Amino acid sequence: MNFFLETLQVLLLSIWYNVESFVHLFVPRRKKSIAGEVVLITGSGSGIGRLMAQEFAALGTVLVLWDINQDGMKETARLAKLSGASRVHHYLCDCSDKNEVYRVSDQVKREVGDVSILVNNAGIVTGKKFMDAPDSLIEKTMEVNTMAHFWTYKAFLPAMIANNHGHLVSISSSAGLIGVNGLADYCASKFAAVGFAESVGLELLATGKDGIKTTIVCPYFINTGMFDGCQTKWPTLLPILNPEYVAKKIINAVLTDQVFLLLPKSIYLITALKNILPMKQGILLGQYLGAFSLMDTFKGRSKKQE
Repeated sequence: MNFFLETLQVLLLSIWYNVESFVHLFVPRRKKSIAGEVVLITGSGSGIGRLMAQEFAALGTVLVLWDINQDGMKETARLAKLSGASRVHHYLCDCSDKNEVYRVSDQVKREVGDVSILVNNAGIVTGKKFMDAPDSLIEKTMEVNTMAHFWTYKAFLPAMIANNHGHLVSISSSAGLIGVNGLADYCASKFAAVGFAESVGLELLATGKDGIKTTIVCPYFINTGMFDGCQTKWPTLLPILNPEYVAKKIINAVLTDQVFLLLPKSIYLITALKNILPMKQGILLGQYLGAFSLMDTFKGRSKKQE
């Protein structure tokens, strides 16, 4: 194809895609059915993981729960059954351990079958300034928040590729799009999770596996206890998010094959501004939004909450 024709094609398709997006501001996208799909959720013993499990259960899925908290996982399984899951399986699994991920994934394949919806949700935060964070905690943050995604993809993606069917869900963070003072290791791990999920999604498209969808979720702080103590400077613009609301938005994003979900909507604007503003103005905006002081009052999740 010559330059003129290819350029014309891009321009016409760009107009069409923008019109399509505009229409969907008023007309909801069609939702797919996931009844009978096998959904695996890491970090499902509490918080967003538990709430997503309940939402997926109500849609008639088969649930596979992974966590390091046995009691929390059992409670999630109980709630999922009450919500309508056709079957619920739960496994102790430390997602930071590659060998354990591979061992438990083999067990899942034998006992449940191929996973068709993979939700990488497990995450941790140290809440320490970079120079104050022990090396072991930095390594653990990267292992749980980033490397675990590599190992779960390696374990479950081959079956999705063979069937050209599946959905990969990465629960990242707005801190995976914008650097935050006091969250160097966490931001690094979440930036990596976003880049990894986006890149693999493009690999799948490039090889014709368009039946495997990707959803990347980047929320602001969620009121699950993980960021207890943190305060938002402008609650109207950047509210601490309600976990039930976030879980419902994630499920809706999966059902409509939405690639990026940023919460609240103001994050879309803030991310765009970060990428186009001069550096000094970007820093000024960060100070105005409270990005320099968000972690000053951080306490984190207590052992009791865990």
